[in-house]
Amino acid sequence: MAMEVTQILLNAQAVDGTLRKQAEESLKQFQEQNLPSFLFSLAGELANDDKPAESRKLAGLILKNALDAKEQHRKIEFVQRWLSLDPTLKSQIKAFLLRTLSSPSLDARSTASQVIAKVAGIELPHKQWPELIGSLLSNAHQLPAPTRQATLETLGYICEEVSPDVVDQDHVNKILTAVVQGMNSTEENNDVRLAAIKALYNALGFAQANFSNDMERDYIMRIVCETTQSPELKIRRAAFECLVAISSTYYEKLAPYIQDIFNITAKAVREDEEPVALQAIEFWSSICDEEIDILEEYGGDFSGDSEVPCFYFIKQALSFLVPMLLETLLKQEEDQDQDEGAWNIAMAGGTCLGLVARTVGDDIVPLVMPFIEENITKPDWRQREAATYAFGSILEGPSPDKLVPLVNMALNFMLTALMKDPNNHVKDTTAWTLGRMFEFLHGSALDTPIITPANCQQIITVLLQSMKDVPNVAEKACGALYFLAQGYEDAASASSPLTPFFQDIVHALLTVTHREDAGESRLRTAAYEALNEVVRCSNDETAPMVVQLVPLIMMELHQTLENQKVSSDERQNELQGLLCGCLQVIIQKLGSSEPTKYHFMQYADQIMGLFLRVFASRSATAHEEAMLAIGALAYATGADFAKYMTEFYKYLEMGLQNFEDYQVCAITVGVVGDVCRALEEKVLPYCDGIMTQLLKDLSSNQLHRSVKPPIFSCFGDIALAIGENFEKYLLYAMPMLQSAAELSAHTSGADDDMTEYTNSLRNGILEAYSGIFQGFKGSPKTQLLMSYAPHVLQFLDSLYMEKDMDDVVTKTAIGVLGDLADTLGSSAGPLIQQSVSSKDFLKECLSSDDHLIKESAEWAKLAISRAISF
Repeated sequence: MAMEVTQILLNAQAVDGTLRKQAEESLKQFQEQNLPSFLFSLAGELANDDKPAESRKLAGLILKNALDAKEQHRKIEFVQRWLSLDPTLKSQIKAFLLRTLSSPSLDARSTASQVIAKVAGIELPHKQWPELIGSLLSNAHQLPAPTRQATLETLGYICEEVSPDVVDQDHVNKILTAVVQGMNSTEENNDVRLAAIKALYNALGFAQANFSNDMERDYIMRIVCETTQSPELKIRRAAFECLVAISSTYYEKLAPYIQDIFNITAKAVREDEEPVALQAIEFWSSICDEEIDILEEYGGDFSGDSEVPCFYFIKQALSFLVPMLLETLLKQEEDQDQDEGAWNIAMAGGTCLGLVARTVGDDIVPLVMPFIEENITKPDWRQREAATYAFGSILEGPSPDKLVPLVNMALNFMLTALMKDPNNHVKDTTAWTLGRMFEFLHGSALDTPIITPANCQQIITVLLQSMKDVPNVAEKACGALYFLAQGYEDAASASSPLTPFFQDIVHALLTVTHREDAGESRLRTAAYEALNEVVRCSNDETAPMVVQLVPLIMMELHQTLENQKVSSDERQNELQGLLCGCLQVIIQKLGSSEPTKYHFMQYADQIMGLFLRVFASRSATAHEEAMLAIGALAYATGADFAKYMTEFYKYLEMGLQNFEDYQVCAITVGVVGDVCRALEEKVLPYCDGIMTQLLKDLSSNQLHRSVKPPIFSCFGDIALAIGENFEKYLLYAMPMLQSAAELSAHTSGADDDMTEYTNSLRNGILEAYSGIFQGFKGSPKTQLLMSYAPHVLQFLDSLYMEKDMDDVVTKTAIGVLGDLADTLGSSAGPLIQQSVSSKDFLKECLSSDDHLIKESAEWAKLAISRAISF
């Protein structure tokens, strides 16, 4: 087979489909029948300079894909598979790979770098291949430039692949030395310099100790700053990318360098080519992100308990930084509105200006207002657009007291510009700015309203008129209307100023969804989002009009289902999703009060029929939206939902089995909860099937971890619905809850993502316990739970001891303590009294500032005192 490998690899890239298919089949067979020999042949092909470039490249690619996968369960499988191979064979493969780093072919070297890093990612954490880094570093000095470049690239990939704790500090120091030497201006080869700076970017996470040492840090920073001045564009850009990464990784070490960095970035923004200028602006955006996080976390008081002090770099640089950013706003591109993913200097500057406003608040206003006043009426569209963009950018951050007077002055001007400005860019940015005004400075929380009975009609007239404009302007107008409606969300019970215009607004938005060009600039989606928000914030007065919407939207959904029979295109799927989402909002709105619910119920059967038809389409998004809408329908129809269950159950089961689109699976789990709440004990006939599937989901390693917390809380929903009938599932559900509880209790030192996930997992487990205790309450079978009570109390103890619960978990946890006491009564008394922390935990929650935690604690206190006093 090894003889033919070259030909098979070439055939696998052939134009002829039959030939290609045969070759792919042969490769698959070879891999399945003799994996060691397969991997060995690929590594040999990649290392052989006499072989064609195409076959070598594909060999490397297949080899790389045999070592790593996106899905966690396959990744684990591949790691085990590699580790169990014969050590001699692995050594031969690794020797081939290292040899390829000296190949004259750039493609082969680059592919080998990536494969070596994948092998290192598997072996280094298992204390294997200890000589790798040493053997790479011996290449770094005296070898020909192409090999040095490949070596540095490999070191960079390795740093990307493994976590810092598997490389010892001595090796880290050597890697950094080699990398910084490669970046030095004395290095004449640009490819080597570029590989070195990219490797430094990947190695920053390893350099904690080096950045804590003043001399080493000064040296690294000096070389990075020097590299930003390279004559080569790609190298300058990579050096600035490195500075951006340093700003977020080592913010607290930047003070000595910030003045120099300001000078370097200002020069790049004003004079350099766009790719470099964009990274220079990104540096300041990154500093803003750091300072916003620190200020939000510690509320601006640094009494010494904050781990990272705020250096107020942005505040100090403000008078230089803002003028530099304002200049960038004048560098617009002619066609920037048309291109969705467009990103240019003007956009980056405006985004950074917005972050600066959030970082320093009121201080930015006097620095930006003169620019706006000077440019807003200029004949050149660029100046008008830049002034409008500047105004829109600073509307989040400064206090309403500072902004409301300015917005009141500007509002009329903006509405006129949106109608009459001859330039499309200016109109686009004006509509966006109006949206920002309504988002941040309009709502029941503000003392001085910017929207009054006097200007409301004009605002709505202008927005509805602008929805007829070109797609990008119309889309921003829909967005502005969305925020306008949202501002009245809390005032929905009173008469909303939008009420008189309700019919016109709905009509205008539906017209937008039928535009020929509604597929451009996200226009159709924006129109439906605005329509949903208008319905969500509507009141009793407009309820009859919302009822009239139901048959209209149903008709549209029916239409997409009919069209799909003829041709399946993406647009129909997207539209189905939007229409199901719209119906969901309408169902929630009409289902929430008795009179409107009565009118709506006449459509329930037809709507359910349409939703079930959506499941025949191939689109995950449409499935998600239909599932959510069915959940809303179950909630609205209550026990009557039972009549749909025979038909709906098979789709429910399909959703719970959908590991591929795990969002669909998670949403389906949520809908099971809705159905349980609606049907209560009528859900019993379906519970065996549902519980079997949920237990299968939990024990699968293919299911995305984010679905597990909702599954646990779903156990609670089922137990609440069927009460003591949950008895037959206790034997399966409780051990699963217990092992998950043990895993989730001890996770100190985890990163933010992991902590967040752990807390959602804990909350799911606690919701399960809560539902099970409440479900059994008052039944003769409560004693069945006694054997589980010690474990639940132990779990609560360990959570309390860890001290890293968020508020949601704290509230649920203290509630579970109450549920346990309430359900088990006097039997629970002694257990609670023996528990390590129940008393302290309760005391802490009773004095909490969070009124929801306090409320839960009051109830738990009552239940416990009853249990103990018997």
